[in-house]
Amino acid sequence: MRGRPVKPRMMTREPEIRQFSPRGRRGRPGYINLKYEGYEAIRLYDYMELDQKEASSRMRVSQQTFSRILRKARKDLAKALINGDIIKISGGNFRISK
Repeated sequence: MRGRPVKPRMMTREPEIRQFSPRGRRGRPGYINLKYEGYEAIRLYDYMELDQKEASSRMRVSQQTFSRILRKARKDLAKALINGDIIKISGGNFRISK
């Protein structure tokens, strides 16, 4: 194994909805997998409007790691919206904080 082990990201709770499907697209759409930590980064930064310092603190990761998680999640969502893909929220390395 190379490099440092990945620390689990902290989440306040799991999302209630774990899949979004497009309407109006013929045939079988593809899908993207949005990891739980990407969902949490978008929730904290874009939805709750926390700054990156506060959001990264809540997830217990560095600001640089938070920025990387957020950038990947936004890119995945953009691909799904442009291509009409299903968005599945699953996977990743996380723990629910108490």
